Amino acid sequence: MKFADLGLSDKLLQAVEAAGYSEPTPIQEQAIPPVLMMKDIIGIAQTGTGKTASFVLPMIDILASGRRRALMPRSLILAPTRELAAQVAENFEKYGKQHDLQLALLIGGVQMGDQIKALNEGVDVLIATPGRLMDLFERGKILLNGCEMLVIDEADRMLDMGFIPDIETICSKLPEPRQTLLFSATMPPPIEKLAQKFLDNPKRIEVSRAASTNENITAFKIPVKPREKRETLRWLLRNDLVETAIVFSNRKTTVREINKSLQSHGFASGEIHGDMDQSSRIKELDRFKAGEINILVASDVAARGLDIKGVSHVFNFDTPWHPDDYVHRIGRTGRAGAKGRAFTFVTEDDAEAIENVEKLTGATIASFGKDDVRVELAKPESESESQPKSRSKSRSKPEQRDEERDTQEPRKSASQSKPRNKGDEKPARGRGGRNRRDDDEVIPAGEWNGPKPDFLSVSAL
Repeated sequence: MKFADLGLSDKLLQAVEAAGYSEPTPIQEQAIPPVLMMKDIIGIAQTGTGKTASFVLPMIDILASGRRRALMPRSLILAPTRELAAQVAENFEKYGKQHDLQLALLIGGVQMGDQIKALNEGVDVLIATPGRLMDLFERGKILLNGCEMLVIDEADRMLDMGFIPDIETICSKLPEPRQTLLFSATMPPPIEKLAQKFLDNPKRIEVSRAASTNENITAFKIPVKPREKRETLRWLLRNDLVETAIVFSNRKTTVREINKSLQSHGFASGEIHGDMDQSSRIKELDRFKAGEINILVASDVAARGLDIKGVSHVFNFDTPWHPDDYVHRIGRTGRAGAKGRAFTFVTEDDAEAIENVEKLTGATIASFGKDDVRVELAKPESESESQPKSRSKSRSKPEQRDEERDTQEPRKSASQSKPRNKGDEKPARGRGGRNRRDDDEVIPAGEWNGPKPDFLSVSAL
């Protein structure tokens, strides 16, 4: 089936074609026609399958006719995170170029002035996080009685983040009748109850089993000791043909520590977490998308809503506390039909968490063994020089290894390690970490040059 068979307008089809798409994904194929028919929808699909376009495209055609009014948005899209809200806005801008639609993005971390100004001028599409929307509503800066369409995106994440009471309050302020679309990767009982309360005879669309993972993603779990995590991560980054990767951690403080450690070992990495202001987060994401860095260390604030092409690997530095987060984390790779690999580090304390993940997905995650490593073979010097810089960042070459600072944990004192250049030696901030120095000899590609992690002794056979 082609997009032309779904009932979209010619202008919209031209925008879709210009974006490089010709065939809809299963969720788009099944959702777009009933949305155009003004029916309520419950859409369940694994992450990375195109849920956003499945409501953005028909909304553009539906809202193409009509008049906007000050303070009264014609449609409302609720998203759990700033990143997901920004992604939805990007989709409207990409596909709605030939339509006169005004957007407003209401998210935290930015000043309200411009947002209030946009509302005063009238908007067709209001994309908001629940917290900022409730704040402006309570201040009397927005009226919801003119909203004709409501979209609740990533509803299960809304549940995890405690937004369901806000969602119920918002829904109670909206007019009836209206069209309501609810999309989610999983459908726990509280979301089912929400749908029953606020949706009118919805059409249920489920393109894959709830909480299933993408078949294009090869997933592994790696038993490790807590102190071996950083070392194991670096080894995989150098030896598993990593092009671009996202490393997830449960804590914001750990995100900062991992990024600092990777940078000290010569990797081109950046970080994104909830303590950063919105402009800093956007700047770091832009660097990652542009290839200035090829490793992004993130907390779960970035686990949903990031649609970045070409992410080859996802690393769960910490096993997720909530099993649903596992599905969304690894869903950052293997997108749009591409292949991806996901690794989850599992300590003894994570036994229950990984068991819950496997119970939710209905599949046992394979244990990683030495035969599963995609080791890059040594290349002739001329060929190596022609490799893109972005790929060389994530793989260790002999000459790079000689220049790396190989301390696994922050140093106890400046005298314990050799500075890279004269005058670079600084007093260390001791954290009681273990110190190690790699040998200077050239190690063939794929050979381990330090203490051997437990997973390398495990065979996949």
